[in-house]
Amino acid sequence: MNVLEQLQEIFREAFDDDELTISSKMTAKDIEDWDSLMQIQLIVAAERRFGIKFTTEEMNGLKNVGDFAALIEEKTK
Repeated sequence: MNVLEQLQEIFREAFDDDELTISSKMTAKDIEDWDSLMQIQLIVAAERRFGIKFTTEEMNGLKNVGDFAALIEEKTK
């Protein structure tokens, strides 16, 4: 399972929506309930799933889900 597929599972769990489909170009504006609290929940869930930690600087530099997936791939090499 690739990173984007694993992120999809994280998003579905976080938003409690088994039908949610994410894409690399998706941003917080694309999901109604994606607010700052949800952002933190997604980050923590990804850190746990992949066994990594993100810095605030890394998170501030992300523009979309694709950037998030690329950062995870980079940190898990």
